[in-house]
Amino acid sequence: MNSKQKKTDVKKIRQEVAEAYARAVSQQTGNCCVNSEKVCCTTKAKDIGYSEDELGDLPADSNLTTFGCGNPLTYSEVKEGETVLDLGSGTGLDLLIAARKVGSSGLVIGVDMTEEMIAKAKENIKAAGLSNVEVRKGLIEDLPVESSSVDWVISNCVINLSPEKEKVFSEIARVLKPGGRMIVTDMVAENIPEWMRENKNLYSACISGVISEKEYLSGLRKAGLEKVKVCERLVYQLAELESIIKSSDGLFLFPASENEKELETSKDTRRIVRELDGKVSSVKISACKPAP
Repeated sequence: MNSKQKKTDVKKIRQEVAEAYARAVSQQTGNCCVNSEKVCCTTKAKDIGYSEDELGDLPADSNLTTFGCGNPLTYSEVKEGETVLDLGSGTGLDLLIAARKVGSSGLVIGVDMTEEMIAKAKENIKAAGLSNVEVRKGLIEDLPVESSSVDWVISNCVINLSPEKEKVFSEIARVLKPGGRMIVTDMVAENIPEWMRENKNLYSACISGVISEKEYLSGLRKAGLEKVKVCERLVYQLAELESIIKSSDGLFLFPASENEKELETSKDTRRIVRELDGKVSSVKISACKPAP
């Protein structure tokens, strides 16, 4: 593949992901809500590591949706007055939680490439009455953030969607202050079949664009980060994989309405789940930028 083709493919993947998530968040209705049990309709927040205290602090009139695979702030030691950067900040769940941690003297920055996500996040920031949060439109491969300016980089199941992960890792290292830290939750996988790699819907569902855990850690180290480690790992089994696939409404493949399409959906889902059994994991990874 020549450089022109590669640039075209990267642009195409990015556009397809943006459209998928814009469509997904736009399909959410007024029935989505935040309470002690869940955040909106997509993912049960408590099931992926959010505490009742964290969710209880959120405004009742927010319309927060999380497409995440964990809580990137659980192992962090974010302090008042610090600056936190969220890569792919979505509708703003982690922005609001981080904002409480850094206080009025700190700053939380969200970066997202999808207009619809940015608009939702701004609504939720306003509903929370926060003045220490801002959302910027941009790519996580080319962050609109000054070098050596943030204390923490967080991200929730977003880096796997990037078609240029090495650039993301380099950008994390660039924007962190010396001694700054990152902690992200993301998906990794081993030996994904090639036919899945080529499926754009599986890409948006955080399956076909993933890299292995070894590649992920190696990429962070290559970018200049140190103390790279996996803090937590959950290997998905059959039932969990099936649940992930079926709950990816608005994102995932096979939008079936007719009986024959529904039958095809069921067969394809079973095939995918069998192929992925024990190969896909949600991980929480931490690292830091070397201090002088």
